[in-house]
Amino acid sequence: MRQLVIGAVLIVALAVFPLFSPWSTVILTLALCEGLAALGILVLLRAGQVSFGHGLFFSFSAYAVAFLATARLGHEALVLIPVGMAASGLLAAIVGLFVVRYRAIFFGMLNLAISMVFFSLLEKLFSITGGADGKRVPRPTFAGIELGREQFELTIFYLTLVLAIVAALFVARYLLSPGGKALEAIKSNETRLEYLGVSPRKVLYGAYVLSGLLAGLGGAVIALVSGHVTPELAYWVRSGEFVFIAILGGIGGVAGPFLGALMFKIIRGYAAVYAPETWHAVLGIMLLAIIFFAPAGLFGILSGKLGRAVRREGGQ
Repeated sequence: MRQLVIGAVLIVALAVFPLFSPWSTVILTLALCEGLAALGILVLLRAGQVSFGHGLFFSFSAYAVAFLATARLGHEALVLIPVGMAASGLLAAIVGLFVVRYRAIFFGMLNLAISMVFFSLLEKLFSITGGADGKRVPRPTFAGIELGREQFELTIFYLTLVLAIVAALFVARYLLSPGGKALEAIKSNETRLEYLGVSPRKVLYGAYVLSGLLAGLGGAVIALVSGHVTPELAYWVRSGEFVFIAILGGIGGVAGPFLGALMFKIIRGYAAVYAPETWHAVLGIMLLAIIFFAPAGLFGILSGKLGRAVRREGGQ
């Protein structure tokens, strides 16, 4: 119930805000894209595993969209997004065959290593990827209609919001399913899960592919919104940001990653303005504060306040 209330309030706020502040449309869209990638991290965290290389799927999808749009093989946003998402899902299905064999720090570091290999390829293969300069993504049509910049940005924002809602509902349902409960069993007692005849490797593999699809969805949209993709999307810092956002927002509910993404954008924006030389330190202090004083993240804080308010109302 608390998750539904927090999610509903968040959706209404996001839907209304761009109407009063058009300048915020792109920022909010970028936050939703990063929230989708962090939602994929949340799925893995339910199994006690953390990936420091999800920039791989984020960037792979973005570059897939860039190549298709540049080659004029796909100049429709409603086609480019699912194709980019499918490309990252296919990559996750391949990479997952190897990484799900490992656990804990080995799982995280292997993801990081593969992501950095892809980052190096993006930088070195200049004739194909554009190197550090990246590739430009021409503005596509939307449902066959060519829109102006502001109209396109607003349309993509609301499309991303709908996609985020659908993704969050799907993940919430998945986490409540037997597969989702098996993920929690991997974290608590993997051996007992094997005794029940359930393969932890297959359970984690399914979660890993889902996680890659979510990151790919965010990457596909961010390529269209930014109009430009660079190797920075695959760099380890970007992958670390996804983990930061997931922890900041909290893994107790699917609204957590999106709360974390919005807060991350706010903190980063103000820190970059008022503390341009030390904004990384500001983010680090914020993460430490969350870990020590609010381990359940922003979602946990809001959920707790909502629960106390309901109890007070019931007491009256």
